[in-house]
Amino acid sequence: MSTQTDSKKSSQLVHRGSTSGRSLLLVTTLLVAMGTVALASASEGQSVANGGSPWSIMLHDIAYLCLGVIALLVTSKVRLEQLIRVTPWLMGIGIASLLAVKAVGVSANGGQRWLNLHFIFLQPSEIFKLLTVLYLAWMVLHHHRSLNNWTQLVKWSGPVLVGATLVVIEPDIGTSSVIVAIGLAILAVAGLSRRLLARTSLAGIVLFGGYMLARPYSARRFFSFLHPSHDVLGSGYQLLQSKIGLGAGGLTGLGLGHSREKWGFLPNPHTDFIFSIVGEELGLIGTLLVLGLFVWFLLAAMRIAMQCTNQTYRLVAVGITTWIILEALINIASVVGGWAVTGIPLPFFSYGGTALITELAAVGLLYNISNDRTRSSDLTIDHFEPSSRTRSRGDVPARPSRDVIERQNSRQWR
Repeated sequence: MSTQTDSKKSSQLVHRGSTSGRSLLLVTTLLVAMGTVALASASEGQSVANGGSPWSIMLHDIAYLCLGVIALLVTSKVRLEQLIRVTPWLMGIGIASLLAVKAVGVSANGGQRWLNLHFIFLQPSEIFKLLTVLYLAWMVLHHHRSLNNWTQLVKWSGPVLVGATLVVIEPDIGTSSVIVAIGLAILAVAGLSRRLLARTSLAGIVLFGGYMLARPYSARRFFSFLHPSHDVLGSGYQLLQSKIGLGAGGLTGLGLGHSREKWGFLPNPHTDFIFSIVGEELGLIGTLLVLGLFVWFLLAAMRIAMQCTNQTYRLVAVGITTWIILEALINIASVVGGWAVTGIPLPFFSYGGTALITELAAVGLLYNISNDRTRSSDLTIDHFEPSSRTRSRGDVPARPSRDVIERQNSRQWR
């Protein structure tokens, strides 16, 4: 009787997992389809300004989309256990590529962020987001018993900190902030103590403040969203033009392809401000549709994470979900004036080959996780109360606190 019950529960879990995976693929397909149509329209003006046909940027995007679909298929079939095992080596390659950007990278729009591989301009910082997710899951898997020691936490998260620093140097404070946010989300879900989470967050705020003090120009641009009308022709120009486009769209929009802002009025209409073009051409209805699709994506990804029975893969799902949804929130907030314009792309919409390929690869991993049925032991980060001797040495005490025992007994992760 017990065997039959377990078999029934297992079949129900498989059904739910595959349903969540199919839901994720469906919403991703809708996001990519709508994003491609929006990009085709938003890039028309820039394509003509570059001396090409009105569809030249869109054709490049479709080529990147094909590579992204291949990446999705590969990551949806890869052995997750083996991928996690080689993650430290992949992280080393990621840091090496960021160093290569500093040495021989291509500069554009005030930043040195790309490597010219001739067939594609590779942006290693986009790939590093996915590597951060995988590496932190590996870190928790192998070192969860020592991560609530500040010294050990800094030691094992060192590669992520090095990569984030290299991204800041490019300079790209927006992408670096997303990398840090991904790390905090994964560590919080893994059970890092509130004290260390608060200390880590405070350290990030202090470093951000120091960066702004050292670069007054960046600080002025970052905080310009608070008062864009103070510099209409300078730091506030993009945001004002974005609001004009959104306002002109009204409820139903001017019609697909009929944007006026994309013809030289709004800079970067096919990248940072593509959501403004969606609002101008499709109106409030179009923007709400985009928001609804991202909410659907969030719900599907969260369901995959909650149903996952392997804690390492669950952390991967949490990291990917945080990354995609956070970028969508930041991008949309920035184009409507609720946050600073930091160059964060709108996932599946904004033009960018490396970003699109990496995002689709991440979706493939989520789909892979949705169909995984492996189970892991408890990987919750232990909360220790070190003695003075172990605190000075940075060793892991042998006896966990009462909170840890209660959490392990309650099987919080199951």
